[in-house]
Amino acid sequence: MIEKKSIQNYIRRLKPIPTSFAPAGDLTHDIRCVLFDIYGTLFVSGSGDISLAEQDSPQMEEIKFLLAKHEIQKSPRVLLDELHGAVKARHLELHLKGIDFPEVKIDRIWRQVLQPKDQDSVRQFAAEFELISNPVYPMPNLADLLSTCRQKGLLMGIISNAQFYTPYLFNWFLDSDPVGLGFSPDLIFYSYCFEMAKPTVALFKMAADKLKEKQIQPASVLYIGNDMLNDIYPAQKSGFQTALFAGDGRSLRLRTDDPRCRRLTPDLIVTDLSQLIRHIQSKPEKTNHAEDVI
Repeated sequence: MIEKKSIQNYIRRLKPIPTSFAPAGDLTHDIRCVLFDIYGTLFVSGSGDISLAEQDSPQMEEIKFLLAKHEIQKSPRVLLDELHGAVKARHLELHLKGIDFPEVKIDRIWRQVLQPKDQDSVRQFAAEFELISNPVYPMPNLADLLSTCRQKGLLMGIISNAQFYTPYLFNWFLDSDPVGLGFSPDLIFYSYCFEMAKPTVALFKMAADKLKEKQIQPASVLYIGNDMLNDIYPAQKSGFQTALFAGDGRSLRLRTDDPRCRRLTPDLIVTDLSQLIRHIQSKPEKTNHAEDVI
């Protein structure tokens, strides 16, 4: 467990950047389960995605300090070169195994780069590095939304591109792990656990299969994410109702240049997590169709 006090210096308040979108759309079935994306949806994501620091990262000085703190005798440039090389090599291995959208297990990658560091030290370094390259902060009204879902007896799950440190976000900012906040442990699908990333439909199919075991059909499931390709596309392919989170300009991804998204319309558009509450409490009245505003 990486304690909040060990990463406290990297946490700073982030506010979502408003977009030109307005809430729109409606649902066709009552909801029994809500599945969430994390980065850019539940949490403001400073990089807009769960990407690693790029070669020209403006956080180079912070990375230099981090290396000195952990007594790692590498320059930031060398570190990033080795990191990106190791990620690309692992992606290639997974591609050759037939995985279209591969995902690495970043602690294993860092252990390869930081030899001979032990696992605990590697994980601590990885979490600090991530918070430098991708600062995060809870979206407004996150706690209220999760509380409402619990009170309504809705199942909650996660399908997200993620790494081992992702669940710690809930501990650091909401003082509980995901299960303690109401997420069903068998409905949590982090990309790194399966070494495959969104927009693969496979993670969504796993969730759909698990929900069918609970006698919940796809039409009674709502998936919310900020990316039309990574989130809305595979969720609709799986038969879920969908909500596009358009509340933060840094993370909103419309993907209008991708043919898979050109005729794709979410059931809902929301610009604040609190707007989901009335939709999950009862079937909402008709509003502007989401397709009219995308």
